Amino acid sequence: MAQQATPVRTARLGRALGPEQTAVSGVVLLLPGGEEVSSRRPSPLRAAASVRGLGRRLTRAGREQSLAAHVVHYRWRGWNGSEAHLAHDAAWAADEAVRRYGDVPVCLAGLGMGGRAALRAGGHEAVNSVLALAPWLPEEDVAAPPEPVKQLAGRRVLIVHGTNDARTDPELSFRLAARAKKANRDVCRFEVHADGHGLSQYRDEVMALSEDFVMGALFGRAFSRPVQDALAAPPPLGLRMPLAAGFGKSLRR
Repeated sequence: MAQQATPVRTARLGRALGPEQTAVSGVVLLLPGGEEVSSRRPSPLRAAASVRGLGRRLTRAGREQSLAAHVVHYRWRGWNGSEAHLAHDAAWAADEAVRRYGDVPVCLAGLGMGGRAALRAGGHEAVNSVLALAPWLPEEDVAAPPEPVKQLAGRRVLIVHGTNDARTDPELSFRLAARAKKANRDVCRFEVHADGHGLSQYRDEVMALSEDFVMGALFGRAFSRPVQDALAAPPPLGLRMPLAAGFGKSLRR
């Protein structure tokens, strides 16, 4: 009996969140977390659950601008060293967004290892902004090249990290942001005091900050004063901006 060929794994976009749009003018690609090394397939339901709340929030906020939001389903659960599978899948997703919707701005929004994928794939020509929530970044190693940042030039970048994150070191995201700021002034980073990896203690504030940034980056809405200040401030001020309790409650809807 002939041996069956192993099927080729492919990344895919989940169904668009929210009501179907007839003419899309901006896209958010939601990149779930992953593992450092794994050849297993991700669980679509589990992966989507981690970013679906953010996607729904952004879809509601961008309804009048015809925003489309999709969860990216990776081929592999792991980043897997130099293979950088999740980053390649993020870049594929940006290609797919262009194929589906045409020449529209794309925001890559990632959590954990998905945050690293968003930052790494941020150089895609369709991407105009990157949102990295508690991004997983490798420990700095003098024998290995540092995580690249030049691809972020010309993009607006927001990193959000809890100061008590025990899974992804917030100091590493600060150092990356400091290097990125030298190549691109439109980089800012907010610290969520005493929050952990899931950013659940101040979930409402993180959601409001994410909405503020993405709507401004994709559709030109005026950023809130804290985001404006963070983008304009020199390092380290704009890269250690505290996220105030209650952020978003006084913002215009």
